[in-house]
Amino acid sequence: MKRPIIAGNWKMYKTLSEGQSFVENIVNLTLDIDEVQVIFCPPFPTLFHIVEILKNSSFKVGSQNCHWEIEGAFTGETSPKMLASLGVDFVLLGHSERRHIFIEPDEWINKKVQAAMSFGLSTVLCIGETLQKRENGLTEIVLTEQLQKGLMGVDKPEKLIVAYEPVWAIGTGVVAEGKQIEEAHELISNWLKDKFKKNEVIEIPVLYGGSVNLENVEDLVSIPGVDGFLIGGASLKEESFSGIIHKVENYYKGL
Repeated sequence: MKRPIIAGNWKMYKTLSEGQSFVENIVNLTLDIDEVQVIFCPPFPTLFHIVEILKNSSFKVGSQNCHWEIEGAFTGETSPKMLASLGVDFVLLGHSERRHIFIEPDEWINKKVQAAMSFGLSTVLCIGETLQKRENGLTEIVLTEQLQKGLMGVDKPEKLIVAYEPVWAIGTGVVAEGKQIEEAHELISNWLKDKFKKNEVIEIPVLYGGSVNLENVEDLVSIPGVDGFLIGGASLKEESFSGIIHKVENYYKGL
């Protein structure tokens, strides 16, 4: 069985002091957790400090983005080499906000994926369709295209995680129906198995993201093919984030 993953994407929230206090409190609230891999994805300015707090724990730290170049004249960017040197373990790439607000094309995302993996960073590739695409029956086409273009040239999946985030469910309070999630995850898993069929021992986690909260996580975790969650708003509050972690932990322990 794949180890369930819960990644909290803070987006552009929490100052240094707020982030430090939050992480310390979450660690204290989840001392009994041993089934779930928890990942914090804070903003760039707090990455180093969060890594230091968690360096002797089972918790991991992820960046919300990176550039594909190792170094250079790219004002405002951060390279995968810099992230690795900080002790960052994971990186989120292709998040819908990067795709739709910052207009990042699949070609850029692919360069980032390959660069991040080359420095040993576990890479969470985010994919998902807009409401218009779903209503037009194009979900399968969109997801397949984002997988094909985002993972072009990638042949070693050991450091790969995929997060399915229907764009219309991110931050809206609308959660995809169980059948919709199951079908999307099955499509993704089958595509990954076909691409990496030479790596039969590798099981690539497929996470769900989109208005996950304390009230719906028990239903979501039981959906076939869901290997964990990429969480936005609910990862910013101690009660909701620690509660989600405990509920997923209890599910995998059969409690």
